[in-house]
Amino acid sequence: MDKVVELDSKDWAILKALQADSSSSIQSVADAVGLSVNPCWRRIKRMEESGVIARRVALVDPAKVGAATCVFVTIRTRRHDAEWLGAFNGAIADIDEIMECHRMAGDIDYMLKLRVADIGGYDRIYQKLIRRVPDLADVTASFSMEEMKTTTALPRPR
Repeated sequence: MDKVVELDSKDWAILKALQADSSSSIQSVADAVGLSVNPCWRRIKRMEESGVIARRVALVDPAKVGAATCVFVTIRTRRHDAEWLGAFNGAIADIDEIMECHRMAGDIDYMLKLRVADIGGYDRIYQKLIRRVPDLADVTASFSMEEMKTTTALPRPR
């Protein structure tokens, strides 16, 4: 497990501002958190160097680019060996529509989050997956009807 980096309230305020808009100027972030530019810049650099800020990205509206359908896929497998895991990792890495993959505890082995245009788009991904990955015991899809809350901003731990 990665070592937790100690952050103070100013660091968290900077993260909140950058998570809202990572294209903000250092001056506007500094103003928002009550620091001058140089100390704010040093804090941001420290958080980048320590890996707290992993990268800065642009968030794209899925509906505007033809990927409005969100699908959650649960997978159970018959195998759990290194060879199978290698095939699985290779398959999911090559499928751009798979946005997230989580190894789960409990009855489900893996949970995927996909973004596709429609049900037909999901079926194409499903066909790729079952051709590339052996020994799948169960693949079940659930289609999101409505996104009620979506955020990429991490909360401050309490």
